[in-house]
Amino acid sequence: MKLIIVIVQDDDAGDLIDVLTDGGFRVTKLATTGGFLKSGNTTLMIGVEEQDVDKVIDIIKQECGTREQVVTSPSPVGGSTGVYVPYPIDIEVGGATIFVVDVDKFLKI
Repeated sequence: MKLIIVIVQDDDAGDLIDVLTDGGFRVTKLATTGGFLKSGNTTLMIGVEEQDVDKVIDIIKQECGTREQVVTSPSPVGGSTGVYVPYPIDIEVGGATIFVVDVDKFLKI
């Protein structure tokens, strides 16, 4: 048995959960917050048999692609003088962070 832990953007989570559950996988959703851009993330926990790991990872790759997003530059740290003029910055968002963990013992109580 394997435990797949996936961290994705909130924007990608709904579609990913739908595709995974349609594929017969059970998913537990946890609401989390990322450090970069202070944006909402979703952490998913998926328990699968070893032979299904690659299938789940392929689904994640299809549903959680990276994309460009324009954000304004962060404000300067306090203590600076003068006028602050924000400017747009292109950043890459999306994608997924995936952990695959061996589960030695699985208990259902």
